[in-house]
Amino acid sequence: MATAAQGRKLEPGVIKAQDAERALRRLNSYLAHTEGDSGDIRVHLEAGTQEEALVLPRPVAEMFASLLAALAGGKGVQVIPVDAELTTQQAADMLNVSRPYLIGLLDDEKIPYRRVGRHRRIRFEDLMRYKREDDQRRHDAAGRLAQLGQELGLD
Repeated sequence: MATAAQGRKLEPGVIKAQDAERALRRLNSYLAHTEGDSGDIRVHLEAGTQEEALVLPRPVAEMFASLLAALAGGKGVQVIPVDAELTTQQAADMLNVSRPYLIGLLDDEKIPYRRVGRHRRIRFEDLMRYKREDDQRRHDAAGRLAQLGQELGLD
C-alpha cells in the first residue's frame, strides 16, 4: 500500500561539509576494507561505548556514503520511500516546474496519478520514471542538434 510522502530532507549547509567529508572518508575506508563482505556493518559511535555498536545492513551503509558525498559537496539531500505518494506541489518541486505545468502533464496522461477526493497523488516511482524518460529525450534532442550543426558546418 502506498504511503504519504514522508522522508527526511537536509538543506545545504545544515551539516558542515567538512564534517560530512570526514565521516565519508571513514565510511569509505571501512567499506573498502570489508569489500566483498555482504554482512552487516558495525558502527561504533563516538558518544557510545565500545560495547555498544549500531548495526547496519551493508546496502544502508553504502547509501549513507552516497548521502555523505552529496553533503560534503555542499548539496542538500532528501530521502523518500520509493512507494511514497506526492502532492502535485511536491511533484512539481521535484521536477523544478510550476504546479500548473505539472497539472498539464497529468491531464495529458504523461504521468500516472490517482485521485484522493479532489486531490491528485503521484507515485514517486512514476514521477522518477517520467523524469528519466524526459532527461533521455532532452539528451537525444541535444545530440541531434549537435549532429545537425556539424553537418551544416556550424560547429
